[in-house]
Amino acid sequence: MDQIAWYEDGQAQHARWRSESGAPPPRRVVVAADDMRADDAYHLACEGTALLWRGDFQNARQLLNAMARRIDRPRRRRPRKAEPSQVQAFHLHRLASAQRARALAMLLMPFDPGHVIPLRRAPDVQAACIEVYGPDDRPYVTPLRELLGLIGAHEWRVKGVPIPALDGDRIHPHYGVFSPVRGEYVDLVAEVPLPSAKVAFDIGTGTGVLAAVLARRGIERIVATDHDPRALACARENLKRLDVAGQVEVVHTDLFPEGRAGLIVCNPPWVPAKPSSPMEHAIYDPRSRMLRGFLDGLADHLEPDGEGWLILSDLAEHLGLRTRDDLCAMFSSAGLQVTGKHDTKPTHRRAYDPDDPLHTARAAETTSLWRLQH
Repeated sequence: MDQIAWYEDGQAQHARWRSESGAPPPRRVVVAADDMRADDAYHLACEGTALLWRGDFQNARQLLNAMARRIDRPRRRRPRKAEPSQVQAFHLHRLASAQRARALAMLLMPFDPGHVIPLRRAPDVQAACIEVYGPDDRPYVTPLRELLGLIGAHEWRVKGVPIPALDGDRIHPHYGVFSPVRGEYVDLVAEVPLPSAKVAFDIGTGTGVLAAVLARRGIERIVATDHDPRALACARENLKRLDVAGQVEVVHTDLFPEGRAGLIVCNPPWVPAKPSSPMEHAIYDPRSRMLRGFLDGLADHLEPDGEGWLILSDLAEHLGLRTRDDLCAMFSSAGLQVTGKHDTKPTHRRAYDPDDPLHTARAAETTSLWRLQH
C-alpha cells in the first residue's frame, strides 16, 4: 500500500495512504487546523498541496463545503466565437469535474488503528469503514471527501432503496455498486411482456435488482453474472433478503455464463468514455466494450426463439459520442434483429435542471429496452 509523508512538529511523519478512487498520495502535505481560512485552503488545494487535518471534525466538513463553493462559483468567461458542441460540452464538463474532485481530495483525515478518527466531534465510522476496507489495526490517511462517500454509502446500505417494481421492497446497495435510483430501467424490465422462458441470464447484475424482478415475474431459474466482487456480494445479500435466492444463481464471470437461456438481459454502462475512477465503471464504458461484448456474444447464448433485452439510455447519442446508426450497425454485425423497442423518459433530477452543463442532452434523453433475436 502507498505511503504518505509529511513534517509535523519538526519531525518527519508517514502513514499508509488509502484512496478508493485510485488517487496517488499527495507529494506536498501541510498540517492544518481550525484556524485555516477557506481561501487559503482553496488556493493550497488548487496548487496541489494537501491539508492533513488536526482540528475539529465538523469544522473540516464546513471547510470542505467552503472550498467547494469557491470551486463552483461562476467565473467570467472569455467571449467565444461559437457555443461548444454537445461533445465539446461533455468533455469540458468531465475535465472540470476531474479538476474539482482532485482539489477537494486535498483535505485529508487521519485514522488511528481500528478505523478511529482522532479528532474532536468525530463520528463513529467503524461500521462504514469495515464494510469497504475490512478490519484494520494500523493507522492511515484518506481524503475527507472519500470518507463522506463511505458514510453516505453505509447509510444507503442500511436504509435501502425502495423499488416499485418489487412492490416497494428495498434493494440495499453496497459501496461502489451502482444504486438503482434511476428506476425507469427497472420498470421496463418489470412491464415488457416476457418471452416463453424458463431460464434467464442477467448480465452485469450489480445489486441484483433485475434478477429479483425476473424472479418475481416467475422465471424459474436465473443466472446473474458480474466480475466485481463487491457487486457479487451485494447481489447475493439482496436476493437472499428478497427471498428469491433459490431461483437465482450468482456467478463470478465477465459477461456470459456457460449455456443458453430463453431470455438474456443486460443494462450496460451507457456512456462510451473512460471512467476517471473505479466508482464510475457503472456509467462509463470505454469504447463500448461491455455493450459490444454483450451484443457479439448474445446469439451464441440464446435458445432458439429466445430474446435478448438490451436496456440502454440514448444519452451518448445526444452528447455526440455515438450515433443511432452506430448502435444499429452493432446489432447487424452481431447477427441480431430488433423485434421490438420500449421507451421511457428518465425522471431523475438532472433531467430537469437547466443549470446542469449537459442539460440539453439530459432533457432529450430516452431509456429504451431493445428486444433482440438471432
